[in-house]
Amino acid sequence: MKRCRIKKAIIPAAGLGTRFLPATIAQPKEMLVVVDKPVIQYVVEEAVAAGITEILIITGRSKRAVEDHFDPPFELENLLEAKGKTELLQEVRQIANLAKIQFTRQRRQLGLADAIYQGKSFVGADSFVVLLGDTIIDSNGCDPCLSEMIEIFNETDKSVVATEYVQNPADVSRYGIIDPGENKSQKTSAGVKYLDVHDLVEKPAAARAPSRLAVASRYLFAPAIFGYIERTKPGKGGEIQITDSMRMLAKKEGLYAYEINGQRYDIGNKIDYIKTNIDFALKNPETGQAIRSHLESILNQAG
Repeated sequence: MKRCRIKKAIIPAAGLGTRFLPATIAQPKEMLVVVDKPVIQYVVEEAVAAGITEILIITGRSKRAVEDHFDPPFELENLLEAKGKTELLQEVRQIANLAKIQFTRQRRQLGLADAIYQGKSFVGADSFVVLLGDTIIDSNGCDPCLSEMIEIFNETDKSVVATEYVQNPADVSRYGIIDPGENKSQKTSAGVKYLDVHDLVEKPAAARAPSRLAVASRYLFAPAIFGYIERTKPGKGGEIQITDSMRMLAKKEGLYAYEINGQRYDIGNKIDYIKTNIDFALKNPETGQAIRSHLESILNQAG
């Protein structure tokens, strides 16, 4: 029987963004701009590029700007049209037509698993992807990582978690780490590699880390994950961790790990946010040469 393709996505975007204060007092961190558009738009575009047509964004209080961004006011369209700014008008209209986008609130900050659980009725009986709203994955011209995760799911019927190899062993203690046990990597018919997940370990000490594959902000779940979230006990700070739910899922139904084929940009802190802006500005044909010249000038002066 031919399996249905994945067409629904949940994007958790309810975090308070405290590491960006005071910038995030009145502005959601997901609306911080990378070169010329907010982080959340990059995330939505990534989902759409993988064939997603329905998106639920999980927001919270003071996140109305996220909703407004994907529903541009007709007054703005009229103004752009009257001034003959057709390219900008087309860009604005494309934002509203990227996908069928809905919103719901996570009323209390009870962890990522709880945020995902807010999408239970939206998902229904369908499998779905989860993209964290403050992380961009640039596939650098390769197939989008979500597309390859969907390919794994289509051939295995198992949930999939994206991973990233941690270059510095000392950094593994910052992440949830995959334990592949003794499992060997496998390939889909198109050659996409994946691993069985034996277990997951949250922020292990470097000496005790079972691998250097860190969970990388993208997930593909069968709807059964909601049952495991319901059984997950709150941890530190009363939050329900998706890692704990995934551990149960892996043991009971199986879970695969996929190593992303591009560059992950975590916008969760100031340093990485600035690095992301530099990288994207260098790639942008409108800004690349000017930024490159500016950086060379700075380096020459420091020289």
